[in-house]
Amino acid sequence: MARKKRIGPAGFAQHVIQRGNNRAVCFACEEDYFVYIHWLKKFSQQFNVSIHAWVLMTNHVHLLCTPQLDNRGVSAMMQSLGRMYVRYFNQKYTRTGTLWEGRFHSSLVCTEEYLLTLYRYIELNPVRAKMVCDAVEYKWSSYKINALGVKSSLCTPHPIYMSLGQTKIIRLKSYRALFASKIPQTLIKNIQKCSRKELVLGNAKFKQQIEHLTGIALKNEKPGRPPTSRVKL
Repeated sequence: MARKKRIGPAGFAQHVIQRGNNRAVCFACEEDYFVYIHWLKKFSQQFNVSIHAWVLMTNHVHLLCTPQLDNRGVSAMMQSLGRMYVRYFNQKYTRTGTLWEGRFHSSLVCTEEYLLTLYRYIELNPVRAKMVCDAVEYKWSSYKINALGVKSSLCTPHPIYMSLGQTKIIRLKSYRALFASKIPQTLIKNIQKCSRKELVLGNAKFKQQIEHLTGIALKNEKPGRPPTSRVKL
């Protein structure tokens, strides 16, 4: 069965997930995180992809990013990053074979409706996994950049993030305030469903906009393998 065609027009944010094969560990020590971030920074710049939020978990990665030039920007970035990191990981740990669980997953995001929620969803991953009690305690995410103003050459603030306030101090305070309330579980499930099945995360108007832009129908799209015919006995 042919792979589902990715939808990734330039200028539209995407939620990207890359998982370890069979939930295997992808980051075994501190150096591993630094190496992945190094290559993420290099290839995001090379392929003109803006990284807005990120978290590196033990066996998977979440990114919120926007390709600036063409539809293949994110794919080229993730393919190059994946190859370089696997080469490093296999050599370091004297192993062979794949590290990632097939190709990465990506979901196009309606910025006005979901972008800031995706920021929170990504940076709260360690809290939901009960690895830490507060997002600020986790070292390998963009939370301190977006909430505390820590300088970064990796993260680029999205215009929606910039609209949180006219000054940096106001923006940081407004961003931290978003974390005072929990993300509804129904919304979490919707985000997870869209990322897992590579669906567009947005309302009907946004989907119509993407259809018009890409020429790809979304309304009647049924993700996954088509159901097999069953013969009644």
